[in-house]
Amino acid sequence: MNYNFSFPYIWGATPDLLDGLWMTLLISLLSIAISVVIGVVGAGLRVFQVPILSQLVAAYVNFIRSTPLLVQIFFIFFGLAEFGIRLGGFWSGILALSLWGGAYNTENVRGGLSAVDKGQREAAYSLGLRPLHYLRHVALPIGLRVSIPAMLNTAVSVLKNSSYLQAIGVAELTFVAMNRVATDFRTLEMFLAIGAMYLAIVLVLSAAVRRLEAVLQKPFRTA
Repeated sequence: MNYNFSFPYIWGATPDLLDGLWMTLLISLLSIAISVVIGVVGAGLRVFQVPILSQLVAAYVNFIRSTPLLVQIFFIFFGLAEFGIRLGGFWSGILALSLWGGAYNTENVRGGLSAVDKGQREAAYSLGLRPLHYLRHVALPIGLRVSIPAMLNTAVSVLKNSSYLQAIGVAELTFVAMNRVATDFRTLEMFLAIGAMYLAIVLVLSAAVRRLEAVLQKPFRTA
């Protein structure tokens, strides 16, 4: 069987793919940003062992990491509606990806904070710093440098997992490609095109994180 690969078809489908790419980027960037905030707050609560809240964060992390993301997406999109909370596909997707990424970032950041030498905490407290000030001025600058590689992996996973949102009708990149395949039967062209787009985004994201890591490392470099 001969298959005639068509680059002109990919070019003709580019406007639709760019619309899907924009939706993927928007959802991914918002979800990554929110997941980082969740991770920092959750890690802080666990490291300082805040009563009740620390246990709740641990339960949240275990639940998210022990259940499939697709089930979480369906629960938020379909399940919450049974309780009168109706979210559209866009916000359901952001909530699901943020909670998923937030659970992993909680452990990423917690690992980084745990790597901070205990002497640094004792020195900070001896200088009169409160726990929040210690977290902000000492622990986070050091801990985040340690956590960056793991947080990058989580960010990339959030980006790739945004493709699951096609299941609830969100018109992201994979959803657009599947629609084109269903009508034009150009499977190879579509999946090669979106594969290249995902790869390009991951490379750009990795470069941006490496730049951020270099900025965070600069104050700790010795001449």
